[in-house]
Amino acid sequence: MIFDLDGVLVDAEIWWDEVRIDFAERHGRTWTEADRAAIMGANSFGWSTTMRERLDLGDLPCETIEDEVVDAMVERYRAEGAPIIRDAVETVRRIGASVPVGVASSGHPAVIAAALESLGIVEVFAAVVSSDEVPLGKPAPDVYLLAADRIGAAPGTCLVVEDSLNGVLAGRAAGMTVVLIPNLAIPPAPGAREAASFVLDRIGRLDLEALPSAG
Repeated sequence: MIFDLDGVLVDAEIWWDEVRIDFAERHGRTWTEADRAAIMGANSFGWSTTMRERLDLGDLPCETIEDEVVDAMVERYRAEGAPIIRDAVETVRRIGASVPVGVASSGHPAVIAAALESLGIVEVFAAVVSSDEVPLGKPAPDVYLLAADRIGAAPGTCLVVEDSLNGVLAGRAAGMTVVLIPNLAIPPAPGAREAASFVLDRIGRLDLEALPSAG
């Protein structure tokens, strides 16, 4: 089983949004819901490039935008601890005791590491993959295919746990079964429920026997 991170294990989608709002304000700009939707699922290069374009910050290198946002996220994890989603840690440990589990996140590697360290479940995962390691972020399947390879599973036998439309589309494009667990703070875009193989109201309801693999 392969888990997304933000919105599935940690309720940090709103943190990303708040950090970007603060960044925009420091540069005399406004970050909107439409801007947030435009970068959902993108890797670090993708979202920093889009931020520069949408905020009209052509004189500011993408690397600077990325560093400021990532540093703010890591510092928030260190200062506040992970905003854990109910039953997430227990569910990962329960499922990880039966099958290999991995993380496939659009987040920057440093932010993923900070989140998993705060959750205290780093050792449970057979693989942790960032979209920064692949050519294309979600909704492309790249990050999920790499995660499946690293946990030693054929894509068709993998279950993906997601909270966003782009994540669901990425999992389906990889040929995997996708469980959508909508995030209450930032609900998935329209079409996510229809694109998912299954929809659950909370992560604690994940049951390997009740959710057959795509194969």
